[in-house]
Amino acid sequence: MTAPEPHPSAPTAADIPLERLMDAAVEAIGGSPRPGQSAMAQAVDTAMSGQRHLLVQAGTGTGKSLAYLVPALRHALVSGRPVVVSTATIALQTQIVRKDLPRLVEALAPHLPRTPTFALLKGRANYVCKHKLAGGYPVDIEPGALFAETSRGSDGTGTERLGDQVKRLRAWAEETDSGDRDSLEDAVSDRAWRQVSVTGTQCISSHCPFLEDCFAERSRELAREVDLVVTNHALLAIDAFDRHGIIPDHDVVVFDEAHDLTSRVTSAVTEQLTPGMLRGTVRDLRGIGVAATALDDAGEELRAALELAPDGRVTTDLPERLADAIAQVRTEARTAHSDARDAGDDSQAGARKSARAALQEIIDVSERLLDPAEDDVVSVSRSQATGRTSLQVAPLSVAGAMRGAILEDRTAILTSATLALGGRFEPAAGEVGLARADRIGPEDLPPLPDAGSWAGLDVGSPFAYRRQGILYTAAHLPAPGRDGPSLAMLDHLTELVDASRGGALCLFSSRRGAEIAAEHVRARLDLPLAVQGEDSMANLVRIFREDEDASLFGTITLWQGVDVTGHSLRLVTIDRIPFPRPDDPLMSARQERVAQQGGNGFMRVAAQHAALLMAQGAGRLIRTVEDRGMVAVLDPRLSTARYGSFLREAMPPLWPTADPQIALGALRRLADS
Repeated sequence: MTAPEPHPSAPTAADIPLERLMDAAVEAIGGSPRPGQSAMAQAVDTAMSGQRHLLVQAGTGTGKSLAYLVPALRHALVSGRPVVVSTATIALQTQIVRKDLPRLVEALAPHLPRTPTFALLKGRANYVCKHKLAGGYPVDIEPGALFAETSRGSDGTGTERLGDQVKRLRAWAEETDSGDRDSLEDAVSDRAWRQVSVTGTQCISSHCPFLEDCFAERSRELAREVDLVVTNHALLAIDAFDRHGIIPDHDVVVFDEAHDLTSRVTSAVTEQLTPGMLRGTVRDLRGIGVAATALDDAGEELRAALELAPDGRVTTDLPERLADAIAQVRTEARTAHSDARDAGDDSQAGARKSARAALQEIIDVSERLLDPAEDDVVSVSRSQATGRTSLQVAPLSVAGAMRGAILEDRTAILTSATLALGGRFEPAAGEVGLARADRIGPEDLPPLPDAGSWAGLDVGSPFAYRRQGILYTAAHLPAPGRDGPSLAMLDHLTELVDASRGGALCLFSSRRGAEIAAEHVRARLDLPLAVQGEDSMANLVRIFREDEDASLFGTITLWQGVDVTGHSLRLVTIDRIPFPRPDDPLMSARQERVAQQGGNGFMRVAAQHAALLMAQGAGRLIRTVEDRGMVAVLDPRLSTARYGSFLREAMPPLWPTADPQIALGALRRLADS
């Protein structure tokens, strides 16, 4: 960002009414005042100035980004400290930094003492490392792998030799101004990107000969000078937990996409131990002259022990052979860590740091596996795709950690379109460490110095859901079983897509279900149809948006990540209620804990998980006041099961029907329109 532009004659930011700033912001984006947006902005402003937490449910179309960005920029100028905005997805980060904030800053600057500034902050591994390009770190691949074909994108499509991808990256690194992976025009695989980047633990920081030209350091320096920092949930949580100091000191944080906050944080602090980790570390050690034969042998014993271990959650002690193998790994990793301290020459400082960081990670996770905390969940996971087995250890809950590391030291604003499932904020608040007893009214200030006070506010949605859409439940179909989609469901799905003449986003709880359904529909209808995995996600969504006859079939990414408006999306289908798998280690452990405390584990964990996804999936349909269409749930349990009403309450309040003829007729009329 450029340096702030002074406005000497302007009053202080505290003197400027929020309403004036909101009016300027709305006018700048060509919008019109929305009651929900105004109510949210005022509540956010009150929470920031009153130092108490706020949970806001803001339906699609509210304009919630504007409703927190304007108060955030104003608060930063008043307090003299930056405000942090954290999101779950790259898409929202990109929208905020490239679209929303530039227009907002331009609109608000004439009304403020100076022009607000902002910056995007990511983890170090998102930036190309010049030291690694110069040979300061070991190559992270086995000999011969450079000539193997690998997918370019994370969606598994578009093959290219790994060596060719690395060549492209090296050429790009000479031209890029940011070094940011997201600025790449042609995607590369994760494997290729690792050849030109390092993690935070691998970086030699102040000892790096390229420190002054480091892209990651440059982004951090910029973030320390701005009023608003945009980052992601995982980086913010890890930085707060481990006190790395990556994110500048701040007293207010806004969590957008807060429905996904605890899952992202949990993933970030979940650790794993695999034979592959040990093989790669041994290879790096040998590159700096450490034989590590004993560590290599320990890795092989771990692999053999894992092959004998049952898949799933470990509810008692680890199997004896597996526990012995982990103990051996820990012992040999400690020895190798010591041996590597002075290994190699001065030119291998990066390689030495990388190897020792990997060893420390192995030591730490081994110790945690051998002596897990009371709330740790240990599991053995076997990949069906690769056949590789790993050990994982995850926290049962991150509530205590989040409360202690984040909420006690700063004011938090949590917002999402799906935050108060069933009209209650308490479950979402409890997941991040806010107690039910500490809830206050949206306009109240907390009885200081109570740092745990919080309020919940639902500002509704500007959409007339019952006039814009239909919720159709196919109650006549058989309940879904374990053997995949039933023929009756597939035939009825085909009827629905045919009646709507495409324009269907079909959501499935498994990749196999999506592929079977796509094959069934393609064989019967002459309509364009794409399946997640056949192309990059960006291309699939673009084709779906541009072709009104096209349909798109896919899994979890599509449940939450697609924003297509107008006639191109007139039908959303959901194959089954997306309960977590019964053998999911973390979910089953959480259900057991709730039951032990006298609660209903199924409703508090499994049903809540399903309700969130149902709300997100159904929320793909109505994105503007002009949208019309139908959400078709092909699982009769939404109507027949006792928990069905809880799930329906979480979904947009569309006009309901269970009559297939009404549904098919409505789709035909919609297609004709």
